[in-house]
Amino acid sequence: MIIEEIQGNIANLSAEEKNKHIEKVYLENSDLVKRIQRVTTDHGNEIGIRLKNPIDLEYGDILYQDADNMIVVDVNAEDLLVIKPRSLKEMGDIAHQLGNRHMPAQFTETEVLVQYDYLVEDLLIELDIPYSHEDRKVNKAFRHIGHSHD
Repeated sequence: MIIEEIQGNIANLSAEEKNKHIEKVYLENSDLVKRIQRVTTDHGNEIGIRLKNPIDLEYGDILYQDADNMIVVDVNAEDLLVIKPRSLKEMGDIAHQLGNRHMPAQFTETEVLVQYDYLVEDLLIELDIPYSHEDRKVNKAFRHIGHSHD
């Protein structure tokens, strides 16, 4: 089976639609940005993904569905630094430092998530910004933004 487009996201389905049998494809964060790849579901079925549109996969994306079954993207836990700034100043300080390092980050209402890096951990300790080191699933890929210092 070759998947060429995403058929929605499980988060947007009704409770009744979520009752279908779900087969999962577990992906690493770095695989979420790949448009072409071969994967195996948790039921041992091999499928190809060749997306027509240049979009990133996300947690919960529906790769296939029929009346009774779905194949859904799940994401493996990632080694993260979960930064918990206490103030706007701390948020600005750490965002500036991460930007200088060109580190991709994801944001929630109260946290900044970055892939684990011992140098960033040392910086957080130096700046006395609260953080934790966790294995956690993220919904989207960490993506570097193209940029040059011309």
